[in-house]
Amino acid sequence: MAEAAAELLERAARRDAALEELRALRVALQAVPPTALRARLGEHHLGALFALLSASDREQVSACVSILERLLQALDPLYVIQNLREELQKGLCHPEDSVKILTIAQVGRIVEDPGAVTEILNSPELLRQIINCIGGEKIAVAKEAIKSLSGIAQTQEGLEALFVSSLLSDLKNVMATSDVVRYRVYELIVEISSVSAESLNYCANSGLISELIGELTGEDVLVRATCIEMVTSLAHTPQGRQYLAQQGVIDKISNIILGAESDPFSSFYLPGFVKFFGNLAVVDSPQQICERYPVFMEKVFEMAESQDPTMIGVAVDTLGILGSNVEGKQVLQKTRSRFQNLLSKIGHQAKNAPTELRLRCLDAISSLLYLPPEQQTEDLLRMTESWFTSLSSQPLELFRSISTQPFPDLHCGALRVFTAIANQPWAQKLMLHSPGFVEYVVDRSVEPDKASKDAKYELVKALNPVAENKPHSVHMREYELDSLLFSTCWM
Repeated sequence: MAEAAAELLERAARRDAALEELRALRVALQAVPPTALRARLGEHHLGALFALLSASDREQVSACVSILERLLQALDPLYVIQNLREELQKGLCHPEDSVKILTIAQVGRIVEDPGAVTEILNSPELLRQIINCIGGEKIAVAKEAIKSLSGIAQTQEGLEALFVSSLLSDLKNVMATSDVVRYRVYELIVEISSVSAESLNYCANSGLISELIGELTGEDVLVRATCIEMVTSLAHTPQGRQYLAQQGVIDKISNIILGAESDPFSSFYLPGFVKFFGNLAVVDSPQQICERYPVFMEKVFEMAESQDPTMIGVAVDTLGILGSNVEGKQVLQKTRSRFQNLLSKIGHQAKNAPTELRLRCLDAISSLLYLPPEQQTEDLLRMTESWFTSLSSQPLELFRSISTQPFPDLHCGALRVFTAIANQPWAQKLMLHSPGFVEYVVDRSVEPDKASKDAKYELVKALNPVAENKPHSVHMREYELDSLLFSTCWM
């Protein structure tokens, strides 16, 4: 088979190779491991195939692309950049998207190879073509270009090539192509800035982060909504948070939320701004963020108490994020009756809202109620128990009724709520004394799919008490559960 493929490859290397020969080669190569052709593959083969890409026949171009995709897998990235540099440059500006995707994929391989990436740094024209690909219509090409440039910027040499040379002007020029392309460049800048403090300094000195922040705090509400997602990503890193604080960006976002009540278009950007603070609280300190920016918590409660499903969903998500650790739970507990009342509404939405919002409520409830074993103090256990009882007059039955519905997502969401509380003594007692609950837990026949079986298995593991840690006076019902769980095969 390899001999036949090699013979077809020799024929295709002729500049006037017929389409039928290219088709035959494409089929033959699928049956041969690329490594089997490595010894027979020469520069003249690849050069001829790349030359055929300039044909006007789209079917011929398509066949060549498929063949080259297969053959290039057999070559080391260093060989590709050293011997096919000119072909790569032409491929990146080819009118056919399939050729661009083929070429940018090879650039991605080169960037990931420590020995080959330096060759790209010594090829400013190739770098310029990669930058121009960000402005292409094909999103797949733009994404690969962003990924490649982000990889190039992993070293100081790469940072200097992008930000301390004429390539910075090329980057700014491509931004002028359209709003969409400008946001792609911002996405690249945020990715690079997230690597290290040094990377962020290069990006800041380029002026591009300042442009992003300027658009975030500008008057265009749609632009704000787009930019806040990128600024939120930047805030996930310590150096990003420090930069945003030093530039007064966090204070500006807080002030925009404060003035949102008088802005009839605030619904476009408020969800993103609230999510920003929610994420900031988790990666920083929930207590410090909520105390320093009280408008954040107030706005979350307002949104949760509103009648707008979109706003309710964002508020519920944010509460789930905020309450995912103990410090955040304690911040919520300090609001006392207001949060307790809000839990009742969340429990109501989990039962009656449209499916998407119900799922978000279930996920938030799971996050709010979960306590790791090492953090289960008496005060915190009392808190989670009171939160659970605030969700409904009969919360256990509420989630049990949801878990028996024939909708896998809702079914698994309700099981996750049970799993979140299953290792807490008050919840174990409640579950074990609820008629039929133990039988439901170990009944695999009610699980319609693998995701449901996996969710039930996680509940089984969380409920299964460690025998040697149980007091001698434990209720017989718990021994019954032990026996059932240990005798049940779940995997």
